[in-house]
Amino acid sequence: MRLEDLCNPVTVRILRYILRQGQANVSRISRELGIHHRIVRKHMSELVRAGIVEEVRYERMRIYMARLRDPAVSALREVLEELERVVSLLGGADG
Repeated sequence: MRLEDLCNPVTVRILRYILRQGQANVSRISRELGIHHRIVRKHMSELVRAGIVEEVRYERMRIYMARLRDPAVSALREVLEELERVVSLLGGADG
């Protein structure tokens, strides 16, 4: 994954959701964020390919979770949390 990929607002929304929830499947992410499941699936595949998120399969269901044991993913989480804090201080938080 390139830095430009993390500039995609949909990717960032999905990643923030996974980081907050710990784990979720495509249906839950789609329902909670109001993003079509095909789009969620595409972005999750990119996050898995980048090594940021891992996928665990239970029969037909796929559960996604952030790879927080990876220092780079943990650092990414901290950066996103700090950006959210700064944005809220500036009064422009949009969730």
